[in-house]
Formats: sequence, structure tokens, C-alpha cells
Amino acid sequence: MTMIGYAAALEQFHPTELLRFSQLAEEHGFGGVMAADHFQPWVPAQGHNAFVWAWMASLGERTKTMTFGPGVTCPSFRYHPAVVAQAAATLGAMYPGRFWLGLGSGEALNEHVVGGVWPEAHIRLKMMQEAIEIIKKLLSGQVARHDDGTYFTMDRVKMWTLPEQAVPIIVATAGPVTAKWTGQHCDGIITPGASLEKLKMLLDKFDEGARAAGKDPATMPKLLQLHMSWAETQEEAMQSALVEWPNGGMPFPKQDIRSPEDFAEIAKLVRPENFKNRMLISPDWDEHRAYIQQFVDLGFSEIHVHNVGRNQEQFIKEFSRHVIERLETRG
Repeated sequence: MTMIGYAAALEQFHPTELLRFSQLAEEHGFGGVMAADHFQPWVPAQGHNAFVWAWMASLGERTKTMTFGPGVTCPSFRYHPAVVAQAAATLGAMYPGRFWLGLGSGEALNEHVVGGVWPEAHIRLKMMQEAIEIIKKLLSGQVARHDDGTYFTMDRVKMWTLPEQAVPIIVATAGPVTAKWTGQHCDGIITPGASLEKLKMLLDKFDEGARAAGKDPATMPKLLQLHMSWAETQEEAMQSALVEWPNGGMPFPKQDIRSPEDFAEIAKLVRPENFKNRMLISPDWDEHRAYIQQFVDLGFSEIHVHNVGRNQEQFIKEFSRHVIERLETRG
């Protein structure tokens, strides 16, 4: 059955406020939280950058059954992969069966704060793959070392506090090569909203990789993150998109842009028509429900939604009533 989750935008809201929104989401039928791991907001208007790992620990205490994980953490720059493994093991031990580890290859906006050379995309992918190798070694509980890698080293060490249930490693990808690798080497996939054709291709590649490793892709987590803008009028919904989430109207890769101020300058070029086929902006709940239904039908096991406006409480309550309760989810 497809679970509808709440995307917690830590780059947009105060962490205490987001805890309250997440609790409200659980009360209204949302089954999980995908929490943004940002060191900076996309644009200054968003205004926040709370530390996701501290926040998720509090989320686990404040909610009862919601699953949750970072969407996504890069284990290659701000964090050494051993530190990510330790953080994941701790949350997995504290909240058995509820925590998952979302990983990605990183964006300069968040990762270049530590300085140094910012590699090309194919190098960042290789770094992530090597980092995941280290994380898997440590989460196995065995004594491990990593002294033959290209990008990382780790002395002989083991993880002492381990979760009772294995923490799923779920990798963010938007391309076919990474999707296939993810299916073969990891536990699940995360991808952002895109055309049905592209998403089907990514899921097919993920399934191909999983089957090559002797796994059943039908049992593996497939997560989708959707940004949308809902308000009581079209004008309000569009204004929220333009002010709060102009990055949704930027049809190009954003991984190399380093500062919120640079994003804000680019945002001056974003027009309402730039959001077409990239983000649903509408006051019509039937339109939102039909939009999400097509991704349910495509086979995603979790769909995490982010309304980009400041009207979070109203959105959570209304979305629950008009969308979650009326979706035809897969059994």
C-alpha cells in the first residue's frame, strides 16, 4: 500500500514549528516524514537551516508510528561516512523499524561550506558509492577498516551500538546508471517529481539492478518527493511558489550553485510559466489528487509531499481530507 508522507522543509521553517507540523501530519493520516538535510536555505526568503540529525531524534520522540529519514544526506563532504553510519545506527537503535537512511551525492549549496575542490558530478557519484561501502561495513557490526579506497580512509573500528532491525539505505537518483546501481547495491530509491516517462524509466532501471543482485524489487522501498503549491486561490498559490520556492521553476541542474544569494539572483528570472510540468500550483484539490494518483499507479511505495507555502496547518488538514482519504492506494 502506498504511504503518503510529509516532507519537512528544514530550510524553510523553524525546527520547533516543523515538529508541530509533523505531529499534526501524523494525526491526519500521513505515515512518514522525509526531512531535508540543508546547511543553507535555497533562497534567503526561506530563512532556516536546522541540523537534521538533532531534529530527527526529537521527531522520533514526538511522534508514535511515523517512519522518517533524511531526504537526503551526503556522506562525502560535511560528514565522513563513518559519522553518518554512527548517526544512522543510533537512530535505528532508538526507533526500531522507523528510521531509514537517505543518501545522495551532494549539492554545493550544502557541502561546499567546508571548502576545498568541488568535484564534477561523476566524481561525486563515485565518492558516494565508496562512502556507502564504508557505511554498510559499519552497519554490519563487524570489525572493519577502509585503507584501500580512493576518496576515504578509515582505521580498524566497529560499531558498538547497533539497531535491532537493519537500517534501510535508500539512495537519491535522477539518472538511469545510478538507479540501476542503487537497485543492485542498496535497499531503496528516492527520486524527485518528474515526467511519468522518466520516473518509469528510473523504476525500471532500479528493478533491473535489484533483480541482477537476486533481490525482489517489489519488496523494496521506492520513494518520491513532490513539491506543490496549494492555497485558496490560484494567485496565492503562485505567489507562494515564486517567493518561497523559485528553485522549483529552474529547469536545470542546481548542484553547483553555492549560495542562497546566487539562487536569489537566478530566481529573479523565474516566471509563472517556468513551473509548468515541474510543480503543480493549484487551489483545486481534485487536481492535486489526480496528480498524485498517477504516481501511486506507477508503483511508488511512499510519496512525500511538500506544500511550499507558509499555510502548513491548513494544508495538512485539507490535504488529508481531500487527497489522502480519497486516493486509490495499492494494496
